[in-house]
Amino acid sequence: MKHMKDTKDKRAPQANRRWQPAPCDEVERNLIAVAELALSHAADLGASTAAVSVGQGQGMSLTVRHGEVETVEHNRDKSLGITVYFEHRSGGASTTDFAAAAIRQSVASACEIAKFTEADDCNGLPERALLATEFPDLNLFHPWALSMQQAGELAAECESAALRHDPRISNTEGATIASHQEVDVYANSDGFRGLERGSQHSLSCSVIVGEGNAMQRDYWYDAARAAADLSAPREVGETTARRTLRRLDARKARSGEFPIIFEPLVAVSLLSHLSGAINGANLYRNASFLLDKIGAQIFPAGVRIHEQPHLPKSAGAAAFDGEGVATRARDIVADGVLQGYALNSYTARKLGAQTTANAGGLRNLEIEATTADDLQALSRQMGRGLVVSELIGFGVNTVTGDYSRGAFGFWVDNGEIQYPVQEFTIAGNLSQMFRDIAAVGADTERRGNLRAGSILLNKMTVAGR
Repeated sequence: MKHMKDTKDKRAPQANRRWQPAPCDEVERNLIAVAELALSHAADLGASTAAVSVGQGQGMSLTVRHGEVETVEHNRDKSLGITVYFEHRSGGASTTDFAAAAIRQSVASACEIAKFTEADDCNGLPERALLATEFPDLNLFHPWALSMQQAGELAAECESAALRHDPRISNTEGATIASHQEVDVYANSDGFRGLERGSQHSLSCSVIVGEGNAMQRDYWYDAARAAADLSAPREVGETTARRTLRRLDARKARSGEFPIIFEPLVAVSLLSHLSGAINGANLYRNASFLLDKIGAQIFPAGVRIHEQPHLPKSAGAAAFDGEGVATRARDIVADGVLQGYALNSYTARKLGAQTTANAGGLRNLEIEATTADDLQALSRQMGRGLVVSELIGFGVNTVTGDYSRGAFGFWVDNGEIQYPVQEFTIAGNLSQMFRDIAAVGADTERRGNLRAGSILLNKMTVAGR
């Protein structure tokens, strides 16, 4: 009994810990009250520690097709998730009902589940010293008072710009405008109290060119935290049209080994595969080709890949991770050498390491440009090979690094795009692909959580005609 008391005293809540940032409206105050009630009830039921996340959001989406509103969606979501620990036994439960009785029932369910789980020494809250104590304003919350009429007009303008661009555009899949905002709070029994506000708005369009078996489709979009930062509807529509028209008269690609350029929208997938390979859950299960590779040269010298969680207005920005641990900018790869993994508290303990504040994933992971060149200049550097603009299927094995995916793209000869190509696969192994990166362009895709410019690889195996 004395040992249990000492443990509880050691992890007692910090007194009078305030919510950061301070709540500014009734919704935020209500979410905070829900979180506090859940933690209080967990303590009453004997949990040694507990953590709760509560969120509420709302949004809308409208699609226009052939100038007419085709679909309208509204959503209002709210949820509570509670995790309780009885020393090293854990249990979790969730609810969308914020009534006091429902919250208490969810906490009770989590406590009951914990009684039947296996004790795991790696369970528990993160070390208190790692919790965020500074909460910079990352400028993420820009609500958009968008009426249905305004949304319809913007989407129609976008689609119309695409259809008017060229008479060969024969059909449309429509233009969609979407807007979402949310508030999330996270708290634990060690006194952490954090509140996040965020918004996300987007505009997209997709059209079709050609007829019969010769039809091609493509799309374009823009996304931003603030509506004022979105591209004009006409610009999105015209870009959609140009991207679709360039796919006309596609041929089958030839087979062989060729240099490959991934366009920026495709290049970010390489960062996604890297993220999976350095994820703690895959590592402690021995399911990653990058296990035990910290300090190893996995990219060419000069390649830098870094995480930037404090970029204002960015898609992946956050002052703290999903466990309340303070986020920080850091290099994942420096001069081609792997510097670290992406760990939460549990996976870190499994690996005998410390959390890297990646509960919830990496944030704003970017591969820096190694040249001032863009796609066109890299094509000239490549001379002869393939530009990949679309990937199809999911033939990637994180355990071995084996890679094989269907693709669409363009054949390059004499440094210039000659014609579009389709019905081919590209294959290799991620370990070799990473080492074969010859250049990273400056045309960086920055709209999402993964950021990359065009990437030139020395060679990959192409299977076509």
